[in-house]
Amino acid sequence: MISQTEMASNNEESIIERFAKDCELRGFSSESIRSYKGNLEIIAKFLIENSLSILKLDRQSLKLVLRYLRKERQLYFTTVKVYFSALSSFYQFLTWEGLAENNPVFPFRDRYLKQPKYQNDARSRRKLISIKDMAMLLSTILNTRDKAIITLLAKTGIRRGELIDIDLEDVDWIEQSIELKVKRKRSNRLVFFDDECARVLKRWLRSRRNYGVKQDCRALFVGEHGKRLRRHGVYRAVTKHAEKTGFHQPESDRIEDHFTPHCCRHWFTTHLRRNGIQRELLKELRGDSRGEAIDIYDHIDRKELKRAYLAAVPTLGI
Repeated sequence: MISQTEMASNNEESIIERFAKDCELRGFSSESIRSYKGNLEIIAKFLIENSLSILKLDRQSLKLVLRYLRKERQLYFTTVKVYFSALSSFYQFLTWEGLAENNPVFPFRDRYLKQPKYQNDARSRRKLISIKDMAMLLSTILNTRDKAIITLLAKTGIRRGELIDIDLEDVDWIEQSIELKVKRKRSNRLVFFDDECARVLKRWLRSRRNYGVKQDCRALFVGEHGKRLRRHGVYRAVTKHAEKTGFHQPESDRIEDHFTPHCCRHWFTTHLRRNGIQRELLKELRGDSRGEAIDIYDHIDRKELKRAYLAAVPTLGI
């Protein structure tokens, strides 16, 4: 006989699955959908264990969720915000489908998850290491895959999700460029890499076969089971080496004490800018969205972009 708890769990899992399919229709990436589902399932399980339901949230139950994520799971503030972002999107879906009257998460986030103004600019506080420190970090890494991951992140400024979606055929070894997959956040999909990055990537490709890669797997980066590397795998590849060199302090609550994959994008942007690259060319390399109508018509010559990149990208001696 199925218990009421099991019935409630099955019902909530079914609605979370419907939400995931709705996200798919709206064009969300597979990684975003996976992240949303995982976060919602963790919250739903906690609530069911406390005789509550993710489908009937109020201020008190939301406070319990917040306390659980912060105190019991000991998540960082930014990670807690990600969980509540998923929860808010879920409630937008519920109201759209007529399964909830309103979204109680939105005003709750505004009250409890809003950082003070002096803390708002996370970009300015994100850890930035010097060119010398980046070279030192990479020189300590013996694992060819992890070294290639950090080198590519630093040399191109691409995001974690963009990196894991790269397939072998996306890399043009003659032009030393990569055609990234279509992403909502990215405008220009073409990125370049220099000679030393090419050497590191080729070393990784020679050892890639040692990971027992599945025959149909075309991913540039794979995990230990021979399948496409996932977001957490990239995060671990960066942070475990950064922790060994003292750049990443996982126990700290301060964003400036953490060196994560996104810090490589921050590093790329800052050092290319310091090396004198034009602002509009840097924006193109970063794939920033074109904010003004005139940007759509401002076509940048590919050869000019590559020349500017090669002149400004830091050499690391690796």
